[in-house]
Amino acid sequence: MTMTADELPDDLNALKAMVLSREAENARLRQIIKELQRHRFGRRAETLPEDQLLLGLEEAEQIEAAGLEEKERGSTALRQAQVAKRRTNRGSLPAHLPRVEIVVDIDDHACPCCRNDLHRIGEDVSEKLDLVPAQFRVLVLRRPKYACRACEEVVVQAPAPARLIEGGIPTEATVAQVLVSKYADHLPLYRQAQIYKRQGIDLDRSTLADWVGRAAWHLRPVHQRLLDHLKSSSKLFADETTAPVLDPGRGKTKTGQLWAYARDDRPWQGDDPPGVAYVYAPDRKGERPMAHLDGFVGILQVDGYSGYRPLAAKNTVSLAFCWSHVRRRFYELAAAGPAPIASEALRRIGELYRIEEEIRGRTQEERRVARQEKSRPITDSLVPGCVNNSATSARRQSSPKQSAMP
Repeated sequence: MTMTADELPDDLNALKAMVLSREAENARLRQIIKELQRHRFGRRAETLPEDQLLLGLEEAEQIEAAGLEEKERGSTALRQAQVAKRRTNRGSLPAHLPRVEIVVDIDDHACPCCRNDLHRIGEDVSEKLDLVPAQFRVLVLRRPKYACRACEEVVVQAPAPARLIEGGIPTEATVAQVLVSKYADHLPLYRQAQIYKRQGIDLDRSTLADWVGRAAWHLRPVHQRLLDHLKSSSKLFADETTAPVLDPGRGKTKTGQLWAYARDDRPWQGDDPPGVAYVYAPDRKGERPMAHLDGFVGILQVDGYSGYRPLAAKNTVSLAFCWSHVRRRFYELAAAGPAPIASEALRRIGELYRIEEEIRGRTQEERRVARQEKSRPITDSLVPGCVNNSATSARRQSSPKQSAMP
């Protein structure tokens, strides 16, 4: 935060300490900026994991917040200004959250001057976000037994409700919490076991693993139904990424592939709800998407991986390639040095991006008309323009240099 000259200390040692502290903080921030730039523009082998970048940003933000808190404690005006700023930027809390009203009232309702009764003229209302920590509870299931005094053999009792895990103790909600923590929040089972231990619940990691495995078996029909529903769409997005997989007996991991098939028509007023299905495969062979997308007919948006091409050979799938992957090659050429052809290609691709930004959210027909009128001339001229520029550059390089002599 910017300081005025009056706020600076007069002591020389204090000033030196402040300068050194600022230099260290600036060095940390500059390093974070470099990592962000490398993450955004660098090659894949040079980019850092997003989680690592976020950790660096969190550290910088925490240090800044601690410094602001210390300054606010020493300056009433600064504290009031920061409080007003937070009130302006915090927005309103979601309306669907339950409200617990707490009335903070005065102890004495008599006038401090004449002791007559005070009457209410209004109130100030403010809200704070509260959290109720997750809490275990035990569902006690009682099934009364009934007998007939006249018939000794008759005993009637309601059947026991089915359990997700026969003979196990978890409810469906407990298993769902374990699954969400593991796969959505990336919380390993052994860490979950440690968290539960703090609440006095002794659940071994192997027990949690058993719950996850059995729940996965029960969810297979849901996963298959989701994938079948997505394959009924007229267009899909497909991509794959590596996934480290434990290799029992070798003491190391092996590389598997996680394929994603997604649909999201919300940006262009589509009627179908968004969805994504993940499918694991031990390798990246072209037969994998062939098997995953068996029965799909429509447009498949992909990158340049050749494993998708056999799908197009069946004449039931049309491949739509990603402009960002095309742009990446031109960007690498332009970033390496003077490259007029690559720079011109980047400029034209940028025009396509600008057109897409303008028509995002419009109906399918409106976008089709706009692309035919504005985007198609750019794409039609892109390849011939690159070829012509390349030929011109080649002629310039091959032509003999003009002599300086008359």
